[in-house]
Amino acid sequence: MTILDRLLGHDVWTTRQLLLRSRELSPEQCARNFEIGDRSLTETFEHLIACMESHVDLMLERTVVDTRRDDETISGMLIRLTLVGKDFAEFAARIDREGRADDLCVSADRDEKWPAGSLIAHLITHSAHHRAQIQYILEQLGVDEVLEGDALGWEGQARGWGYRWCNSYGRVIAD
Repeated sequence: MTILDRLLGHDVWTTRQLLLRSRELSPEQCARNFEIGDRSLTETFEHLIACMESHVDLMLERTVVDTRRDDETISGMLIRLTLVGKDFAEFAARIDREGRADDLCVSADRDEKWPAGSLIAHLITHSAHHRAQIQYILEQLGVDEVLEGDALGWEGQARGWGYRWCNSYGRVIAD
């Protein structure tokens, strides 16, 4: 497993874990506003996933917007995350394997050009930033044992060592 494989796996798994924990909340709680990020839990998840979708579309030179992108329910966002996470991981692994991180991805509608490697790094760090906000919101809403979301904990879980073996904390959900 490469470093990139670890980053990509950790990224989607951690977001998925936080979405799964959000199923414990009512729609009203998910819509409650806070003075952080995109205000509510729903809007912060929506922003994180929509950003992944639009950037992956750019990287894959897609212009078609899938109708499922309008689904802002927790279940809908879990599906969207699964779809975009798979496309993102496959693209990033291919670009890395082929040594094409400096190839430009060109936007069809905004006349923007970005290096593929920069877009990949941006999406991973962007998601991490918003996951920290999501963790804060979950704690403010009274969710206990919110996942720390560290890479060592993910590695322990992915390899079967156990999450707590890596001194990570928070409840892990099997889906």
